[in-house]
Amino acid sequence: MIATPSTPAPPLSKSFSLFAWSTLAYNILVILWGSLVRATGSGAGCGQHWPLCNGEVLPVFPQAHMAIEFTHRATSGIALFSVIALYFWARRCFPRRTSARRAAFFSLIFMLNETLVGALLVLLGLVAGNRSPWRAAVLALHLINTLLLLGALTLTAWWSTREEPRQWNQGPLKRLILAGIVLVIALSAAGGVAALGDTLFPAPSVSAGVQHEFSRSAPILVQLRVVHPVLAVLAGAYLLWLVSHSLARVKSAAAERWGYAAALFVLIQFVLGAMNILLLTPLWTQLTHLLITDLLWVSLVIFSVSILTAVPRQAAA
Repeated sequence: MIATPSTPAPPLSKSFSLFAWSTLAYNILVILWGSLVRATGSGAGCGQHWPLCNGEVLPVFPQAHMAIEFTHRATSGIALFSVIALYFWARRCFPRRTSARRAAFFSLIFMLNETLVGALLVLLGLVAGNRSPWRAAVLALHLINTLLLLGALTLTAWWSTREEPRQWNQGPLKRLILAGIVLVIALSAAGGVAALGDTLFPAPSVSAGVQHEFSRSAPILVQLRVVHPVLAVLAGAYLLWLVSHSLARVKSAAAERWGYAAALFVLIQFVLGAMNILLLTPLWTQLTHLLITDLLWVSLVIFSVSILTAVPRQAAA
């Protein structure tokens, strides 16, 4: 089925749209702080207490690890309430079965999942120096849910100022885009596991790290580190091809703009990934790498929606 073009609508609620984009940006900052918690080993800063911090609502004179973890919990709480407010506001602004309202609903679901998984990590002791494979599994699930949350928030903000598409493009292009989305989700999960391995088993040098990864006696988290760079090269190459292939078949200014942004972020990630390995994953490259990952994901989500609702070039001609 070929999509019928729809003209952009005037903003249904400028204040809602601004709040939606602000909520998305704030959640990205919370995610970066969560990465700081993992990288500094501060996940056990509040002990195995949740939602309290060492049994207290407001810890007195916290140490560094406690301050980092408590700040993350406080900012995460604000993020939770902001998404709850976003959902109920969307119910007031948009009718049932509209894209913005649906996206706001899924934002709330994924945010509740995010809170639950974060609590499980603390209550089960899968933080700080814990080297259990279960920690890697829960962390990968956590990261997948995080991307889904950001994707839902992105769609909430995006659809808040646009008319509903009459139809969606189907066929091979849809499957190709879905494959790209799945690749990025898998890449993010593998990146989280690799970052955990770097934190728990830091390498003294690049060569020693590579030798350790291919050693049969190495811990499983170390052996899995090699998956991320290999998958990153494959996924990055696929996304670059996907942008070029898709834009050659549809006509959409938004798709071009966000497709080129996604391609640019892919190239930046190649550079940051290489620096991360060569510099032995310092904190600043980890955080920058994660930030660009989130921006790439947001760009890819908007690009995908723009492509699937765009006019085919033959029809436009």
